[in-house]
Amino acid sequence: MIITIISLILIVASLVILVYSYFIMIKNSNYPIKNKKTDKYCILIPARNESKVIEDLLISIENQTYKINPKDVYVIVENKEDKTVEITNKHKMNIIYRKDLTKKRKGYALDDAIKEILKQNKKYEAYFIFDADNILDKEYIKEMTKNIKEGYDIGISYRNTKNGDNLVSGASALTFSMINTIGNTLKNKYTNNLTISGTGYYIRGYLIEKWEGFPFNSLTEDYELTLYSTLNNLTTTYNEEAIFYDEQPEDFKVSIIQRTRWVKGYFEARKKYIKKIRKSLNKNDINYGSKVNAIIGVRPYIYLIIGIILLLISAITNNNEITTLKTFIIILLTIYIELAIISYIMIKKERGKLNLKVSKTKLILYNPIFLLSYVVCLIISIFKRDLGWQEVKHSKTLNK
Repeated sequence: MIITIISLILIVASLVILVYSYFIMIKNSNYPIKNKKTDKYCILIPARNESKVIEDLLISIENQTYKINPKDVYVIVENKEDKTVEITNKHKMNIIYRKDLTKKRKGYALDDAIKEILKQNKKYEAYFIFDADNILDKEYIKEMTKNIKEGYDIGISYRNTKNGDNLVSGASALTFSMINTIGNTLKNKYTNNLTISGTGYYIRGYLIEKWEGFPFNSLTEDYELTLYSTLNNLTTTYNEEAIFYDEQPEDFKVSIIQRTRWVKGYFEARKKYIKKIRKSLNKNDINYGSKVNAIIGVRPYIYLIIGIILLLISAITNNNEITTLKTFIIILLTIYIELAIISYIMIKKERGKLNLKVSKTKLILYNPIFLLSYVVCLIISIFKRDLGWQEVKHSKTLNK
């Protein structure tokens, strides 16, 4: 009985905290934005053995309506034997070789490249960061320059999919769409501090020069950058008209490994920054809401998971408590149905924009399972210590 009560308290608390975390965020005010000085932009592409996909990205950069000088594009590789080098040279773009190959994370690759660029005394108004498997819509840079001209420190964009033609890749694409539409679109209306994705974003040059590199090297360098921007009141914005295409895992096991790494990186970054954010809290702070939201993080979801697990334990250990088992099933079904409804709404809203080829009905039914599998990722991340950078094989072209 006691376990049942505790579980229900946790479930209710998770919902209350979740609502509060979003409510407190809308109390933010807009804060000063720094105006741009030049029109010169740089593109950074970490690429390790990405010869199968990188040419599509380089061609999409060349085809931009807002022209980028090939000499301002930098592809970061580990060695001369990588076939990526030959492809990059064919497009007359720059190659930067990694300095320390014992440091496998993406943040270290970006740091190597930026330090090399700064050594050459090159000045850029903004640095764009893309993964090698990305493809840019031809209006991408043109759209993002609008945000640079407005003076935002960091700009993020609409992450579409190259391969939304199976349930796993489709669900992954839909998840990113949810983050953008439910998360960043909402945040964009009330605050200048958003969740930064790992690719398809820019950072203003004055910040890069201030850092003298790229000082974010956790498993999830993008979330670490998000927390840094929250702590330091940087201005971020979301442009849903700036579209790029990204390859998603098509195998469920690969997806679990990838998302487990993200979960592990999430907690790694929080360990580094949350204490600093908590110490900086001030109700008069223009970024107070975003800081509270960052401190809360995924706590409501964890409370919800623990509550459901305790409810299941209570049902198993108390043979006579049929009511507890019914409650557990009802709660689980309710969560599944709610996620399915959200999936339906998202698919309907993104129709004609999100590149999904898989059956919409199947995806609506499958996506709640995909989202709930983050519980598995959380459990694995707790017990598995070593989750260093792992190479993900890419091979897909854009399938429209």
